[in-house]
Amino acid sequence: MTVLHQIDPIAFHIGPLSVHWYGVMYLLGFATAWWLGRRRIRAGRLPGVDEQGFGDLLFYGMLGVVLGGRLGYVFFYAFDALLEDPLMLFRVWEGGMSFHGGLIGVLVAALWWSRRHRLHFFDVMDFVAPLVPPGLGFGRLGNYIGGELWGKPTEAGWGVVFPGSLPQPFASMPGERLRELHASGSLDMFARHPSQLYQAALEGLVMFVVLWWFSSRPRPRYAVSGLFALMYGCFRFLVEFVRVPDAQLGYLAFGWLTMGQVLSMPLILVGVYWLWRSRRAPVLEPRPAAPVQE
Repeated sequence: MTVLHQIDPIAFHIGPLSVHWYGVMYLLGFATAWWLGRRRIRAGRLPGVDEQGFGDLLFYGMLGVVLGGRLGYVFFYAFDALLEDPLMLFRVWEGGMSFHGGLIGVLVAALWWSRRHRLHFFDVMDFVAPLVPPGLGFGRLGNYIGGELWGKPTEAGWGVVFPGSLPQPFASMPGERLRELHASGSLDMFARHPSQLYQAALEGLVMFVVLWWFSSRPRPRYAVSGLFALMYGCFRFLVEFVRVPDAQLGYLAFGWLTMGQVLSMPLILVGVYWLWRSRRAPVLEPRPAAPVQE
């Protein structure tokens, strides 16, 4: 039995202001990273850094996610639109964020912060890597709630009918009529892969469980970061096969290669390289923070 997607993308209103679920998911991702990061700081996973220092790192990381994510989307996916309308770069409320751009933003922020604190860049990135997947998972849930970035047509019983993907005259029908048609099975032919949920499960849940377990014991430098890059690159590359490419780009080559796959291939290679390099790298031993004296 397919599912008819009819979720209000607006979580709640504050006066005239509408708060979208996608924004709420970003907040949940940052809040989870803050909570998990404090646990890792208390366990001594980044020796020499206290909770206040981690708070600064998280703040700069948040800026990197937002600024890098927006710039990455515009330059990777909507560069032609930028040339026609440069101001679209600042209209973030219209949507458009890129993971790969956000990753670059986080790397830049972490590099700047680590140099200020005289820490090895990859010790910082190995610390941060397990904190990222929950935010990725929440972000993909936000995509699903918003009914965007859907997958290709499917005959699977778990397919989802996204009203925004329906052809006319269905697309302009009221919700009540769509529910009637869906109940009769008339919309099953338009069901699509819920690729957002696939990504939420793989990039969010699976990556978090593996990285949290893997980093629970001291590991050689580069290993945690390498595993993160390898897993994300592979998961994203695979899901792109059942995900509709961005309309303004389509397929870049071979009738199946997408921009998401092109941007993920370097991550796979870098992840393998970092894991190989970790074989002879030093292990950062945790030094638990001293208990607070009351």
